Amino acid sequence: MKKISIEQIENEIAQQLKRYTKNIEEGLEKEKQKAARAGAKELRESPLTPVRKYGARKGQYKRGWTSTKRGTAYIIRNKTDWQLTHLLEKGHALRQGGRAKPYVHIKPVEEKVIKAYYDGTVKVIKGS
Repeated sequence: MKKISIEQIENEIAQQLKRYTKNIEEGLEKEKQKAARAGAKELRESPLTPVRKYGARKGQYKRGWTSTKRGTAYIIRNKTDWQLTHLLEKGHALRQGGRAKPYVHIKPVEEKVIKAYYDGTVKVIKGS
């Protein structure tokens, strides 16, 4: 342990708080990245994610899931068929009438990613 004088205690406390804050920020950044990558991987491998069974685009929607960093946030997105995500998740009107059934494949993964990120942040803050 380092001996310090009363006059230096303020500087020492500020230094230790900066070091602690930096460690927390780095840990949270790693947790964000880990959760986003795991979510994209789960969407690619999920049996609930619809796959076109014919044509040249077979499986393109499923393979398009990726995570990217924008500013300080990580975003899970479909880089190939982004316009289909809402239509498949919520269902849509058909040209010949009626509605297409929804393929709820994003919501369960979203909930898992949020829980994993929350659990990871608790771990980082507690220092485990």
